[in-house]
Formats: sequence, structure tokens, C-alpha cells
Amino acid sequence: MQRRTPRIAEEIEDEFGTVTRYRRHPNGRGLVATDASVDPTAFLAPSVYVESGARVGRSARIHAGTWVDREAVVGPHAEIGAAVHVGAAAVIGEGAHVGSHSRIGARATIGAGARVAQDQQVRDDAVLTGQSEFGAAA
Repeated sequence: MQRRTPRIAEEIEDEFGTVTRYRRHPNGRGLVATDASVDPTAFLAPSVYVESGARVGRSARIHAGTWVDREAVVGPHAEIGAAVHVGAAAVIGEGAHVGSHSRIGARATIGAGARVAQDQQVRDDAVLTGQSEFGAAA
């Protein structure tokens, strides 16, 4: 039996000359770096990027135009709105919700079940505990 290698959908070279290879995720067609881990039950809209070393848990939903940066973690059942940047090494907890057009800083932690309203900026290294709300009308 011949083993099939996943087809590379896109390669991008950064300003330092590092090339990252991406493949399409089967559920939604978002682009996933070949060394990132995305559960097959997660949904990634076609214009989503998941960078090297990032992890996305089961049944997570990530909407159009969102960028999950290097080493970030999106927990199971979390929902990330459209055009969100999840910073490098940030953690979005299980069942958390991040509203569209928000920015989650590097190494920030959004606890399980926490909610971030749309158009918010969570600073680097911030910690939002589980079940908390951040921003107006969260």
C-alpha cells in the first residue's frame, strides 16, 4: 500500500527567508502550517491561517480572516470570530469566545468559558480567568 503525502497548498517566505508550508484543513479549507496540529473536527474558514507549532482543539470554530500565530493554542469548543489575531503562544481556553476584529496579545491567556467582545485588544501576557467577560457588551 502506497502512503500518500499531504499536498502542499501554499508556501510563504517571511522577511528572514524562512519558508513555511501550509496545507488545507479538510473541514473548512483553512491553511495550516505542516507542523501545526488541528483536530479534524475543528472548523477553519478558507482564509484562516494557523502557524507553526500552533494547536487547535476538537470542535473549535475559527472564522474568516483569522490568524492563529506560532505556538498559540485554541482549546476545544472555543470560537474565534472573523479577522482576529491570536498572538504567539497565546492560549484560548476550552469553550472561550473571542469576538470579531479583536487582537489577543502574545502569551495572553483567555480562560475556559471566558468571553472577549468584538473589537477588543487584550495586551501581551494578560490573563482573563474562566467565565469572565472582557470589553463592552461581551
